[in-house]
This record gives sequence, structure tokens and C-alpha cells, in this order.
Amino acid sequence: MSMSNSDKSEKKYKGIRRRKWGKWVSEIRVPGTQDRLWLGSYSTPEAAAVAHDTALNCLRGASSSLDNFNFPLMLPASSRIGMSPRSVQRVSSDAGMAIDAQFLASSSSDNVEKVDQNGKGSWLDDQ
Repeated sequence: MSMSNSDKSEKKYKGIRRRKWGKWVSEIRVPGTQDRLWLGSYSTPEAAAVAHDTALNCLRGASSSLDNFNFPLMLPASSRIGMSPRSVQRVSSDAGMAIDAQFLASSSSDNVEKVDQNGKGSWLDDQ
């Protein structure tokens, strides 16, 4: 089974995939089992990748090479080895949602009208 060029260029992070309606999702296998741990659905591929990295760190720890991580420097302090799968899921989801929130905040601040000293947006002047 071969991937098309568009699929290859879109998949630049490990452990994530894009749903046909545009959301990015992440899941990971629990070591020693055939179970998959659902890590969540995100607006950005970076958020899904951070969720995957966090889970990978919690589940595999030092046995995982830094090459296996998408963003090794962005692992949250709350992720640690030996957590239950449910705790891994919660910590990973929180990390991914934090990245999504940062992205959404930065993109919405780019679209917000600047408010003048009187507290009125420049769009009010046109009315």
C-alpha cells in the first residue's frame, strides 16, 4: 500500500492522523498489550503531536529515543513513568489542549481589532 504525495507531505508528525473533516487525532498503543489509548481530537497537528509525545514519555520513558518524539523539549512536567493508562490519557490530553489553546489565542489576537484609548474599536468609527 503506497501513500500519495499529498499524504506524505501532510503527515509530518509521529502518532497522529487527520480525520476527513479536518480534525487531528492521536492515539498510542499501551506497551505489552494490544490496547490503544485514545489521546484526543485537536484543531492543530502540533497539539495532537504533543499529546502523543507526552503519552510516549509516560508509557515508555527512557527506553524511547529522542528521535521518537515530535517535540522532545515540550514534555510537560506532569508526565512521568509508571502512571495508569487513564492518568496518561488525562495528562496527554491536557498537554494537547494547552497547545490548541495557545494556537487559537494567538490566531484570534491577530484578528481582533485594536481598541483605541476610549475603549472603542476602529470598526465603530465607520458606523
